[in-house]
Amino acid sequence: MLELRKFLILENQTLTKMKRILTLALLVAATVMASAQTKKVSILGDSYSTFQGLNPEGYNPFYPNDRNDVTEPSQTWWDLYIKAKGYELDKNDSWGGTTVCNTGYGRMNVSRNSFLARVDRLGNPDIIFVFGGTNDAWAGSPMGEYKYEDWTDDDLKNFRPALACLFSRLKEQYPNAKIYSILNSELKEDINESCREICKHCDIQLIELKDIEKQNGHPSIKGMESICQQLIEQIK
Repeated sequence: MLELRKFLILENQTLTKMKRILTLALLVAATVMASAQTKKVSILGDSYSTFQGLNPEGYNPFYPNDRNDVTEPSQTWWDLYIKAKGYELDKNDSWGGTTVCNTGYGRMNVSRNSFLARVDRLGNPDIIFVFGGTNDAWAGSPMGEYKYEDWTDDDLKNFRPALACLFSRLKEQYPNAKIYSILNSELKEDINESCREICKHCDIQLIELKDIEKQNGHPSIKGMESICQQLIEQIK
């Protein structure tokens, strides 16, 4: 009887130890899975996505600016969105004043810093946000024709072929990333319609922003919050 009691006590201790090991193993597995599921986000943008010290050195950030109430990175649309979704930032390659195409303000050649020039600087993201076209509209960059392959240097001086080429290069370089195109509110209709047509052809989800509050031509705190909310609502 005594031996049986000792056996039962020993068996109970063994089961308790096994339960502890199993619980620890499950916790470790859950932590690893959660880490593996954390998506990395990269941004290819212009001044709307900049912030001093958080873009590559030598770029031209707009934020912070004494004519706009956004003063902290935590107030930007991208930081709000990434935190809301539990993601992490990989690269923010945003350069103030840049165009998608290689024609900038004053019809200058901007092939050094256009969106096309920065395709290979986005790290290893799961999600890519392309937030451009605003400066193409404001600079009056030439629109060009719709063209989806065999682009020449002259083609890429125009917005339409440049945007199509940009999406093609992004898909080629980041085949596992989901690409979203964000379109600013209050732009010229030829830019809007071109983005719709090219995104449809290239199978890129387009998020057309509505009623974004701005100060000095750039999203305010309220505008940034609205951008974040519209992204959350439209990206499923």
